[in-house]
Amino acid sequence: MEEEKLTGSEETSAAKANGLSEVNRAVAWDGCSVLLDINDGDRLVFSRLSPSASIKIGNKKCSLRPLVGCPFGSLFTVETGPSGPHLSRSAPSSTGNCVEEISKDEGQSVNEIRDNRSLIDNNTAQSLSSEDIEAMRSEGATGDEIVKALIDNSSTFEKKTVFSQEKYKLKKQKKYAPKVLLRRPSMRSICETYFKKHPQRTGFMRVDTLSMLLSMANVGPYSDALVLDKLGGLVVGSVAERVGGTGYICSTYFGTVPYQIDIVRMFNLSSDVCARILQAPFSDLSPLQNAPSECAMSDPSDVRPGSPETAQPDPSNELLQDGDSLLDSRDNGDDTLTGQKPVKPGRKAPPEIVKSWKDNGFTSLIIAAPEMDVESLIMDLLPLLAYSAPFAIYHQYLQPLATCMHKLQASKMAIGMQISEPWLREYQVLPSRTHPHMQMNAFGGYILSGIRISNSNTGGVIEDKAA
Repeated sequence: MEEEKLTGSEETSAAKANGLSEVNRAVAWDGCSVLLDINDGDRLVFSRLSPSASIKIGNKKCSLRPLVGCPFGSLFTVETGPSGPHLSRSAPSSTGNCVEEISKDEGQSVNEIRDNRSLIDNNTAQSLSSEDIEAMRSEGATGDEIVKALIDNSSTFEKKTVFSQEKYKLKKQKKYAPKVLLRRPSMRSICETYFKKHPQRTGFMRVDTLSMLLSMANVGPYSDALVLDKLGGLVVGSVAERVGGTGYICSTYFGTVPYQIDIVRMFNLSSDVCARILQAPFSDLSPLQNAPSECAMSDPSDVRPGSPETAQPDPSNELLQDGDSLLDSRDNGDDTLTGQKPVKPGRKAPPEIVKSWKDNGFTSLIIAAPEMDVESLIMDLLPLLAYSAPFAIYHQYLQPLATCMHKLQASKMAIGMQISEPWLREYQVLPSRTHPHMQMNAFGGYILSGIRISNSNTGGVIEDKAA
């Protein structure tokens, strides 16, 4: 016990030294962002935990208050009590997959002679009526009890194959006993959720593409990363999560209005990490103080949604407002932990840090702006990168990156350039039926990567820029 107390005090001291909260971030706290996985991925909902937060599952509206204080990864079921429907935490099943459980009881010999040829779907196999089910609900029966009653009153269940029995059970479970999994919003979960529901809002970027983008740009602790993010803040938040409050992330933009990075709020980043996310216009970073290129200025999407210039809704809030859930953009979960005013990500970069970036250059460059001309962007932003520093550019299509690569080769500004096409195959892993998924996305975009070098015909950053 003494060793455990000592370890806990050491962790608390380390947290204070790093500027983090003493509250355990492995559990959900009041004010944090969460990802709710309903029925094993059938529905994904972002929400911010608060006393008034709720979620609608089927025709039942449940409060999210029971989620506060539970560790991420907890499983909840919808139950009906005297006060109405509510979420109740349940332990994972210890029996494992029901296919294995049935196989142990009945044996392989029974499965060999059983098939579905004699089954006729005429809606007469189930003797339990809807009135009986409602009567069970009014008596306080749980969803699992209703599913068991449906199985017991089915005249064809025992005649089905083992796999058909499992499908039948899962189908009824999703209807009468839905499960809610509390997931932590992270780079992977946020990217997968957007890609599944609204891929156009994040440029059709897949999670493996995002991981490769960060790796090719050599993003890590103590990095000074220059990021041009037109995907709502997905790339900026991912870089901040990997840097972990040890380096700086500069989210640059062309024009006078910064690009919106509202997705960063979903990452539950601490105030120390948020303080490392800065925004600076290209005009402040450019050594020549040149005006932005025409292609960047003429892009109508450079205006931040919600500004006076446009009245378009925030795409992240549209995803979060999934009929029953909304992540309040005015709130930040970190203030409830420390009792201090939260540090919002994306504050203007101080002059002394901008001067350091101009003198030393950035250690990484990431461009994710499919709607803009990447050839003009790389010519403007590459001189801001330190020599021998890597860069990575994401685009949905191949041709713009090929044109950009040819331009860089002709100008001799970079070496080691390559265009990569990420490839991902998901597998279904179940007993006796492990195989690739029947429906997969075969396209993950393209990434142009390389290393910036000094042009021997020029004398430095300013000459490279002028060239």
